[in-house]
This record gives sequence, C-alpha cells and structure tokens, in this order.
Amino acid sequence: MKKVVIGMSGGVDSSVAALLLRDQGYEVIGLFMRNWDSSINNDYLGNPNLENSICPQEEDYNDAKSVCDKLGIPLYRVDFVKEYWDYVFTYFLDELKKGRTPNPDVMCNKYIKFDLFIREALKLGADYIATGHYARIKDGKLFRAVDLNKDQSYFLAYVSKEKFSNVLFPIGELEKPMVRKIALENGLVTAKKKDSTGICFIGERNFTKFLENYLPNQSGDIIDIDTKEKVGEHIGLMYYTIGQRRGLHLGGHHEKSYVALKDLEHNILYVASGDENRYLYSNRAIIEEFNFLTDERPEKCTCKFRYRSHDVEIQVKYLENGDLELTYDRAKAVTPGQFCCLYQGDLCLGGGIIKEVF
Repeated sequence: MKKVVIGMSGGVDSSVAALLLRDQGYEVIGLFMRNWDSSINNDYLGNPNLENSICPQEEDYNDAKSVCDKLGIPLYRVDFVKEYWDYVFTYFLDELKKGRTPNPDVMCNKYIKFDLFIREALKLGADYIATGHYARIKDGKLFRAVDLNKDQSYFLAYVSKEKFSNVLFPIGELEKPMVRKIALENGLVTAKKKDSTGICFIGERNFTKFLENYLPNQSGDIIDIDTKEKVGEHIGLMYYTIGQRRGLHLGGHHEKSYVALKDLEHNILYVASGDENRYLYSNRAIIEEFNFLTDERPEKCTCKFRYRSHDVEIQVKYLENGDLELTYDRAKAVTPGQFCCLYQGDLCLGGGIIKEVF
C-alpha cells in the first residue's frame, strides 16, 4: 500500500482531499504546518484575533484533528515559523520597501509547502505528498483545475518542476460545490467552514495597521499624473499597488482615479483619472527569475499578470540574460513585483516576477 502524506490545513479542501485518498486505498497520514506566531513575530497592530481565547491556527489544528480522527488517519504537526519568516515574510517586506507588489502565497508554495513540507513528509516515509490545491498533475506537468474559478495553478508555477513528480492534487478534477457536498455527506466538521483569506498562513489583517508592526510609514503627496496637480496625501507608498482605486481618499476629486506610478525617490504617489487613462495600460513587460515547468518555449501563448486577471495573448522573446520579454496588445495595471504565469491552453508553462512594464 502506497503511503501519502497530505498537508492538512483545517479547511474543507484538504479534508476532502484526505477522504478521497483514503477511499482510493492509500495509507494516508496528515501533517499540519504551523507557520506564524503572532507573539514571536510582533503581530499586534491590525490583528483582529488578540482577544480570542484560542488563536486561529489552533482552531485550524483542532478542525484538522477532528477530520483525521473521523477518517481514521494519524495527524502530525510541524513548526516552520522561523523558516516562513526567513523565506516568505522577509521577501514580502523587502519587496514592499522597493515599492513593488509582492505575492507571498507564491513564495510560500515554493519554499514551505513544496520544499520544507516535502522533506518532513519523506521523514514519515511518504511515497507521495498531497495538498488540497485546485490544480492537476499529468505526467509530472502542472495543469489548471477543472474549476477555473478556484484554479490555483498560478500560485504553484514557481515551484521547481521536479517537486511535482510525486505530488497528488485529489480535488483538482472537482468543482468547489462538489467538494463541500462530499464533506457534508461524510459529516466532516469543515464542510461549511469559510475559506481562508488574507496573507498565506497569516490570515485577515487590517493591512495598514499590520504593516506598521514592521515598516515605518512616510506620508507624501498624491499627484495627478496628467495635470501634475496635488490632489491628496498618501499614508506611505507601501500601502498602494498599481491599478488600486479604493482607499485613495481624494475628497473632491470626483472622476475615478487609480494608482498609476510610485516614485520612491521623491515619495510621490501618482494617480490617473478615468478607466481608459493611457498611464494605466501597457503593451510590453520584462519578466525576471522565470521558473520553467516544461521544455516548451513557445513564441506565442497566454499569460496571467495577476491571479484574478483574464488570460492575455502574448508574444514571448527569450533574452540572453534569462529574462522574458512579453509583448501584447493592451493590458491594465501590470505591476512590478507581481507574479506572471504563462499557459498553453490549460498547461502551465511556468512563472516569473514582473520586473519592468512599458
């Protein structure tokens, strides 16, 4: 009997994934990861859970334990608090300092879930590792999930391709309503549990207050990029991302305005008025540190410039320094620091970090 170690998060997706694996005849072992400690990590400002009698991670562990007991499988736990800080959260803060928009979920998959977790699973004798991600693996290649609304291949595209050789995604062929239905029919306590949101393994926070725990903020002017007039004040460039509309507090500035540019040297936030403002759009981008998941190097394919964006048809030029140059007709709010993922149909070709936008 093949042994599978599955990452149990305390959510419905990993719960059903474990159930399916058990029913398929695998020997299933649950492994719960603890990656954040609010006390150690000075997570006080912006934390809505300080008055709770039990922290959310312990609630998640208890739910995971309840599911594993119900399924008759063992559950172990492992502590990656220091490693998460070193490999994921430090990157997150460093990118914000540079005025870029980081994606900690991508780095969490690369360094925690599909590196450190795999090492722990192998110690437990795993033949395979599994998670509750919405994605599919075929012949060692990463594909989008059947449920495109929940597909998480975008967040997995920075994982080294060899790590997928013994990975199982049991719910990749299912749509979310079916996952919840299976959980309900089998009496799992996570069946109606709300999906986790916010920063990977940290959760929901008042983002502005949360960052004050770690980075000093410096207010400055908000300038209309067309008129060059001051239209407001920002509370710190790190709190804003390209294309952002909400939270600008521009008062009498009536037309829709979006963040168009961050000038770190002069601490100025530039905004552009109107949905079709030329400063919000680009037709070329440079992608750095690209992680190839296949041997394919197509000159034409599609890409996602952010998780919830539509696919954009692109032409790809592979530069001598390893960067990729993407050209496309028109895309809005392509943001340095964010993650770009390339696709050929449902096949994920890999992903990299947006370096420059033109």
